[in-house]
Amino acid sequence: MSELIKKQLNDAKSLMDKAISHTDNELSKIRAGKASPAMLDGLVVDYYGTPTPLSQIGNVNTPDARTIVIQPWEKSLLVPIEKAIKESSLGFNPQNDGSIIRINVPPLTEERRRELVKRLKSEAENGKVAIRNIRKDINDKIKKLKTEGVSEDEIKVGEADVQKLVDTYIVKVDQLSDAKEKDIMTV
Repeated sequence: MSELIKKQLNDAKSLMDKAISHTDNELSKIRAGKASPAMLDGLVVDYYGTPTPLSQIGNVNTPDARTIVIQPWEKSLLVPIEKAIKESSLGFNPQNDGSIIRINVPPLTEERRRELVKRLKSEAENGKVAIRNIRKDINDKIKKLKTEGVSEDEIKVGEADVQKLVDTYIVKVDQLSDAKEKDIMTV
């Protein structure tokens, strides 16, 4: 196999690893009924007029499976943090006791579990689409190698190898999705 095709396959593998990593990160944001600091990862707080990630202005801990505790480094940030949580789509009701913010994570209802599984399936499908788009881009690049003297047989083998990679990574997305769905649906 030509070095040019090997390079394209390595590029494809690298891009697909990133797609898997991104999909895993997105799936971790979907809560499964257990409290986790990752639930607040996307939360941005108004820090003196600057949108700042919550993790940069305080500690986020989970003392037990149903509670998240946020301890800001400055007491003046309690109200902006509370406001950011209420305005987010997380559906939490934070309690401010003057020094920390406590969030009780309610157990999931059956209906909410089904909604989360739908969202999970959507995120997994986005991951698969990203992998398929990588396949398309890499196959286009491999076809263009014909002008650089790569034989048609090598191009066909390269495309087949890309398809094998795609199949492997689609299975990885399915495994991530299935594990998360099992986690969500476990009462």
